[in-house]
Amino acid sequence: MKEYQKIFLNLALDAKALEFGSFTLKSGRTSPYFFNAAKMLNGDLYKLAKCYQEAINDSNISFDCIYGPAYKGIFLGSIVAMIFNQENKNYPLSFNRKEKKDHGEGGNIIGSDPVGNVMIIDDVLSAGTAARESIELIKNTGANPKLFIVGLDRQEKGSGELSASDELVNDFGISVISIVNLNTLISFSENNPDHKKYLGELRSYREHWGA
Repeated sequence: MKEYQKIFLNLALDAKALEFGSFTLKSGRTSPYFFNAAKMLNGDLYKLAKCYQEAINDSNISFDCIYGPAYKGIFLGSIVAMIFNQENKNYPLSFNRKEKKDHGEGGNIIGSDPVGNVMIIDDVLSAGTAARESIELIKNTGANPKLFIVGLDRQEKGSGELSASDELVNDFGISVISIVNLNTLISFSENNPDHKKYLGELRSYREHWGA
């Protein structure tokens, strides 16, 4: 496990953004863990942004602008853009509105219109529904959704037997990366005495819903 992955998991645990228990997801699945990146707004945003940056740099994938889907992608896109700015890498940044605006500047895009190759940044990938919406929105602007990065890839089945990330790759030709995934979380728990008690449920969930 890479150092930035350990840092990310510890940040999430300290902020209670990552919790263990019994949680009902939007998909209706009952999960032994839950991740809510919004709680990390109370933590060390610089370290969080650096974790995303290091995962992006590890991918060696170039991009021209950053797009953060509402709502978590808004703050994630902002802090990551600032980290890159410190290295004199300036990326145009845009977000979406949940509802299209028909007055003022109008539309459902805030900030610079996506151009060229776009990196989409979000907190978690589950079934991939929200990711598909973002990809389609960017394609409709004429830009190319090239990279999709999340903090946590749950590595769950999408609409079929493939994982949601594999479905996105197959359907759109986009690269999908994450700071950590379910396998990372299980490995982390195996080596952490405080979290070994969750291993059985995590492994069972992976066996049933993993892809």
